[in-house]
Amino acid sequence: MANIKINGVILSESNVGDFDKMLTMLTPGLGKISCVAKGARRPKSALLAGTQMFCFGEYMVYKGTINYHINSVEPIEVFYNIRTDLDKLKYAVHINKIIKDVTHENQNCYNILQLLLNTLYTISETDKDLEFIISIFKLRLLCYLGFTPQIEKCVNCGEKEDLKYFSLEDNGFKCKICGRQDTSCIEVSESTMNAIRYTITSPAKKIYSFTLKDESLKEFKLITKLYFNEKLEKEYKIDEL
Repeated sequence: MANIKINGVILSESNVGDFDKMLTMLTPGLGKISCVAKGARRPKSALLAGTQMFCFGEYMVYKGTINYHINSVEPIEVFYNIRTDLDKLKYAVHINKIIKDVTHENQNCYNILQLLLNTLYTISETDKDLEFIISIFKLRLLCYLGFTPQIEKCVNCGEKEDLKYFSLEDNGFKCKICGRQDTSCIEVSESTMNAIRYTITSPAKKIYSFTLKDESLKEFKLITKLYFNEKLEKEYKIDEL
């Protein structure tokens, strides 16, 4: 069968047989795929480094009857610092679980893959607040899933001034009058609104290049968490490892 060259990130791995692995990989063009890595658990296997969770690499694969099979891999980034810090590891695993839930095979996942890589890099290489990183990740991911909030005007009446609330049910900002009539609304500060706008509109590589403090940070974390759970109809919790 013909080999296909693809880039991808390993979302999860499990042992099969004595030396093999079953992997879940996110790719830009093929979406989320299942891959068999024969002999990847042998100490001298050429596939050993490139078939670990979080590894981003260039893979040569072929399509079998059910799964893809990996012939070779050139690791590009393994996010080593995530593996040596328990807190970073917990949050990275949490993100991978979410990505596994919302992606599918034969789906265009270019933007989601780019977001995942930028997020893993930020977790690995910076000391930013991990909850803050998760909040930005969740809001941006929702945009790619079709839940982009209305941020330029009141989602109810169209008023562009005096925006004071974020509506979880109606997907966006509301003015003072409309917000008071919506029980799903949360009152937000100007700093929080600017953070929401930036997260939604910033270039992919600069998404994590801002900070928030004190009450605005709390508001931002709360809104993104509740909005994410509302739209995906599921509450995601950070699991202990």
